[in-house]
Amino acid sequence: MDIHRISRVEQKKTRRQWRILAVLFFLLCGAMLFALNTGYVKLTPFEVIKTFLGMGTEKQALILFEFRLSRIIVAMLVGAGLAVSGCILQGISRNPLADPGIIGITTGAGLFVIVFVAFYDNVSLIPTYIVPIFAFLGGAITAAVIYVLSYRRHEGLLPTRLILTGVAIAAALNGLMMVLVMRLNPKEFHWVSVWLSGTIWGYEWKHVIVLFPLILLFIVAALWKSKLLDVLSLGDQISTGFGVTLEKERIILLAIAVGLAASSVSVSGGIAFVGLIAPHIARRLIGPYHQYLVPASALIGGIMLVVADTIGRSIIAPSEIQAGIVVAIIGAPYFLYLLSRTKV
Repeated sequence: MDIHRISRVEQKKTRRQWRILAVLFFLLCGAMLFALNTGYVKLTPFEVIKTFLGMGTEKQALILFEFRLSRIIVAMLVGAGLAVSGCILQGISRNPLADPGIIGITTGAGLFVIVFVAFYDNVSLIPTYIVPIFAFLGGAITAAVIYVLSYRRHEGLLPTRLILTGVAIAAALNGLMMVLVMRLNPKEFHWVSVWLSGTIWGYEWKHVIVLFPLILLFIVAALWKSKLLDVLSLGDQISTGFGVTLEKERIILLAIAVGLAASSVSVSGGIAFVGLIAPHIARRLIGPYHQYLVPASALIGGIMLVVADTIGRSIIAPSEIQAGIVVAIIGAPYFLYLLSRTKV
């Protein structure tokens, strides 16, 4: 009797989790549709549908397909990538304050991107397919340094030390980045200043073609490792008791998190707090199991950045507020709230 009751409870919980994922998916679709309708030139939902069906005017098709749709898809992918990266980092470190922006991974990725940009007189000639490689190298090297400095042989990875080390390294990298920025020519300086503020700068279809398979691949890998993240959340001793090779699995998971963050940074610049906030909202809605938490984080991250980018490009149109600034206005108070509730 008890077994059947437990089974029914679990089935009910599973159905609820899938319903929440379905609602989040429709919210993301709604946010993207709203973003398509919003901008300096207004398009009604009916006009958007007509244009999708090939019955719109040339002007409507140009606005929809060349300027808005690709940017909205990139914003969705970047938000999903940063959110899942934060979800993985929080699972690895068992620290609710872990985030690829806060602990310096995105800063390291950005530093390598800026060094790469410095070799080009014309920023528009930067090869789209090479930038994510440099971003990944920068993020991987930064993550490796943070991991080594946060690890103790007989204690394992120390969550508090991970955050503090990451913040210190991020500050050092930001200082080095400022030194490099001062040596750039005016065109490069303008591009980097926009990048640092967290704008969706890579919003052409060529960026979608590069970013989509990368984000999809790494999110699938994260889902594949979701059960392992559940085990790691129980602590090192219990994880070892289950036969988990801790360091090997942590390195694999860290590589996935770096891949997601670096891929996102390569087209969006320094957008912070998405990887911090989205997993927390997802955890409150759907629970701690990563097989549901990972997709929920991806959907919430996508919603957050699509909405932030839409607000940024429409609130003072035709001028634009970078999506990173909009997210930071919301994210900074939330980070302080989490900090006040966390034992550090």
